[in-house]
Amino acid sequence: MHRWLLIVGLACAFHVHAVSRVDALLRDADRLRSVDGREFSNRLDEVATLLKEAEPRQVQHWRYLDAYRSLVYRDDLRGSIERLKRLMEDKPSADLRYRAGALLINAYGLDRRFTDGFRQLHEILPLRNRVSDKAIKHDGLYAVAFFYNEMGQYRLGLKYARELLADNPLPRGECVGAIALLDAEYHLAKLPESDAPIIRRIDQCLAINERMAAMFIRVLLAKKWVKEGRLDEAKGFIEQHIPEAEAIGYWRLLADMRAMAAELALDAGSFNAAKKHAQKVLEHAAEVPSSSALVKAWRVFYEVALHEKDMKAALNAFRRYADADKAHLADLRARELAYEMVRLEAQGRAQQIEALEQQNQLLQLQQRLEREQAQKTRLAVVLLVFLLAAVTYWAIQVKRRQGLLRRMAETDALTGVFNRHHFTRQAEQALAKCAQAGEPAALIMFDLDHFKSINDGYGHITGDWVLRAVADTCQELCRRMDHFGRLGGEEFAILLHGLDLSAAARLAEDCRVRIARIDTRETGHVFAITASFGVSSTVQSGHDLSRLLSHADLMLYRAKHDGRNCVRVYGNEPPSDPAARRAQAPLSVVH
Repeated sequence: MHRWLLIVGLACAFHVHAVSRVDALLRDADRLRSVDGREFSNRLDEVATLLKEAEPRQVQHWRYLDAYRSLVYRDDLRGSIERLKRLMEDKPSADLRYRAGALLINAYGLDRRFTDGFRQLHEILPLRNRVSDKAIKHDGLYAVAFFYNEMGQYRLGLKYARELLADNPLPRGECVGAIALLDAEYHLAKLPESDAPIIRRIDQCLAINERMAAMFIRVLLAKKWVKEGRLDEAKGFIEQHIPEAEAIGYWRLLADMRAMAAELALDAGSFNAAKKHAQKVLEHAAEVPSSSALVKAWRVFYEVALHEKDMKAALNAFRRYADADKAHLADLRARELAYEMVRLEAQGRAQQIEALEQQNQLLQLQQRLEREQAQKTRLAVVLLVFLLAAVTYWAIQVKRRQGLLRRMAETDALTGVFNRHHFTRQAEQALAKCAQAGEPAALIMFDLDHFKSINDGYGHITGDWVLRAVADTCQELCRRMDHFGRLGGEEFAILLHGLDLSAAARLAEDCRVRIARIDTRETGHVFAITASFGVSSTVQSGHDLSRLLSHADLMLYRAKHDGRNCVRVYGNEPPSDPAARRAQAPLSVVH
């Protein structure tokens, strides 16, 4: 008997020790999760060996941290999302449910499931004041602010970052809250003029060993310096901290740093260093799809190839750059549409609830009206009319929103002309009709000359003004049957229904001349705007849009090569070799 009691006592003591050990390891892993990825993973693996002795709450805590590891350090987005969804189905504590929901928001954002992310955000936001642990509440607020920033809704990101920082957070909460605050302020042009407050935030994060958070803020400081023209400082600063970012192991952060270092090295004329940094970004392209880092890396390869006079590599890099830019722009548009869609859903639900409440009130009134005279019957009719008017008003608003979303999906938000996707669809339909009717068509592609120097010299606001002015100028020359679109960046295209090659060349020349005459004094600066044009026709290229675009793009490249601000027209079928096509393709020149 005593023997059995001894065995039971030892088993209980072992269980208590195991539970205490698991708690200590989980606390340590929580502390290390944004500090040291390797040690964080080691703690989780050690807990995994003790899970059989752990309590259910500890198992759920471990599952949350394991999902965090999959998301941040293993780039297993889908696996992380499934782990978090299963965890939330197991009904964890309110605090852990809030943490898991906040992490799920970020996972959806990184997986480009923006609509799911916004829906999850609306689910956890009302829970923040029910969370007992202040640090957990602040982690959730940071996730909300970070997600809004990622979606381009910087004013909302700023709002929740300020809410976090105003709630007397712990040092770690203040550190991560500063990331969201400074990121929103950077994009809203509200960063402090002095570097001192930003450097103080970096020091605060380093003081509590939050190295990843400190690195995020360093990147924002470097971006600030770039905007201020302090390129050498930014270049040295970023290159100095790249090894530390590699040690942290969060590749999405490192990709941004590598892309920035590549651009700064390119601007400084360090072409080999620029190429090396860009190559590092491309080695992890699958981990940063449709990102601005990928766009920057391909642009650097294009510029380096031009410098090395490797035209074949330059053309390939430019095409990859255009594809990456298109994917990034599509990603940004998807974020905007997701935000609008979820906002409309929330509006619709609120209006439906309001309508149901009104219907309920109406039913109660009708019950009383049945017991009263005709006077109250007339009151019921009035209320019914009011209800119908409210429902009709809601339906009209939804219809208008649907029209707005359709226009957003078809037009370029900055210039008002077709975006690349809609232009392609309209152009293919128009070419099919021309082919069926035996009518010619022509395609004009043009690209603004030295547009980057305008952005760099006068700012992106002036650059946007130039894009709108050019689009308005060329739109005036288009007929109702023509299709005018922005292909991306400073590149445009016009499909001309029923025009031959010579007529299209004259129209391109008219566009070139009018663009060159644009008066820029409205921007507060005086500078020249010019464009290079390439023209192709179905007579030489057939009614296939990709072939027309390829031939017009070839002539546009030729116009750039011949000094810019000119028109080049595709003539007979070019040779198959790209270099030979550039050298031998027949063309006519208007200048």
